[in-house]
Amino acid sequence: MSITDFVYSAHAARVVFGAGSLQHLEREVLNMNAERALVLCSPEQRAVGDALADRLGSRAVAVFARAVMHVPVELVREARELAHDQRADCAIAIGGGSAIGLGKAIALKSDLPILAIPTTYAGSEMTPIYGITEGGVKRTGTDSRVLPRTVIYDSELTLTLPAQLSLSSGINAIAHAAEALYAREASPVISLLAEEGIAALARALPKVTLQPDNVAARSDAQYGAWLCGIALGSVGMALHHKLCHTLGGSFELPHAATHTIVLPHVLAYNADAAPEAMKRIARAIGCDNAAIGLYELARANGAPVALKKIGMKGGDLDRAARIACASPYWNPREIDYAGIRALLQAAFEGALPHRY
Repeated sequence: MSITDFVYSAHAARVVFGAGSLQHLEREVLNMNAERALVLCSPEQRAVGDALADRLGSRAVAVFARAVMHVPVELVREARELAHDQRADCAIAIGGGSAIGLGKAIALKSDLPILAIPTTYAGSEMTPIYGITEGGVKRTGTDSRVLPRTVIYDSELTLTLPAQLSLSSGINAIAHAAEALYAREASPVISLLAEEGIAALARALPKVTLQPDNVAARSDAQYGAWLCGIALGSVGMALHHKLCHTLGGSFELPHAATHTIVLPHVLAYNADAAPEAMKRIARAIGCDNAAIGLYELARANGAPVALKKIGMKGGDLDRAARIACASPYWNPREIDYAGIRALLQAAFEGALPHRY
């Protein structure tokens, strides 16, 4: 691609960034012309959701604390009905991709504006991409209605995120930017953001792992996640996200850990087809080989590197490969079953990434 051959589309969102920025919550709700907020969170974040509702007082109409991974369609219907019954005019999603994904799914059919307060580094809050699981299959799409209207990044809220989950969540964000660098819709602006986002996370995550209470490192990680989220939301997804959506939606594997394990192998699969992207990824993480560098970033800091360690069964690998190949996303290298099956086998075993 020449420097003049690209299309750049920007997605508008208001970002409030900084440690302690949750203090601006009421101001930001009013800025959306909203007065009745439905708070969304996971069961594990119930105390956080309740505290948020207490902060809003009468402006919070209910707390729906049942968000789970991969956004089951049945849960979406229940939350949407609650929003309707309580006459909510906005939703506040606090937590990781589960809560924010639920908010997006509600907005898809109701046009309810979303205020996102991420407490992980998933980056979903900066994208118009949604995913809903029905009948064991995760369906994804892009719609401007699901993009959160406002995002509050308060690094103090990430202090309770365990170090190892912080690591896998951060590598999940790196995956967004890595695929943006070789996406069909790649542009110079997005590539700059993607490389900077990867670099910020690569320098922050080892510090967060060693010093979980390091607010400066967590702010750097949030900065990187923000940029990686913008990158993902501005271009299309490719093989990595297809595989992770398949493994998560059809086999119920944990989202961030799955991204962490699969990413190095996808980069190895695509290496010859996207050499410039691999150079930029390697430069951002300070190594010679993008795939091996990210594998080592995970392994050296204690993240899982094998699908068998997070619940995948060897007998399901054939089916996973078939699902991924049945309706593939665009990818710089052609998708072939043998290559994908070999990739999944290596990821299952935790082998060093290599050419597939």
